[in-house]
Amino acid sequence: MRSEEEKYMIEAAAQFYCTPKVQYTIRTYIVEGRQVLLASIDESSQKPVYAKDESGKPLAYLRIQDENILATPVHLRVWQQIKNPRGELIRYTENEQTLLELLEQDTRLSLGRYCRQTGISRRSAEHLLAKFIRYGIVEPVFENHKFYFRIKK
Repeated sequence: MRSEEEKYMIEAAAQFYCTPKVQYTIRTYIVEGRQVLLASIDESSQKPVYAKDESGKPLAYLRIQDENILATPVHLRVWQQIKNPRGELIRYTENEQTLLELLEQDTRLSLGRYCRQTGISRRSAEHLLAKFIRYGIVEPVFENHKFYFRIKK
């Protein structure tokens, strides 16, 4: 029975290829005499969830509308910072001020453009953007298959 094979493939993907394991439900429907499986996966409270690619490398994804999008280093940093039990002191330096000024001038700012315009290292830019996302100051926007950042509305 083919649907049993499909159920096994869904189970294998959720349990063996995802870290942490994801919870899912499967419903079976009969449509025009054929059995149709509907797999539903709820949003995980533990982020990120990594899925292994063909070579076995774990990659983190975001679900945006009906697409799975590879998580950016900024997303990974947000999740990393959220897990940090110590918290962090907010410093308002020239870097923070420059970022806010750039975001006020342009409605969409890419990570690359921010680094080029300011000369700040990519690592520092990722950390700063992640911090501002966590505090609700900045939000990532996915547009034309690319992430941009803007002041949160």
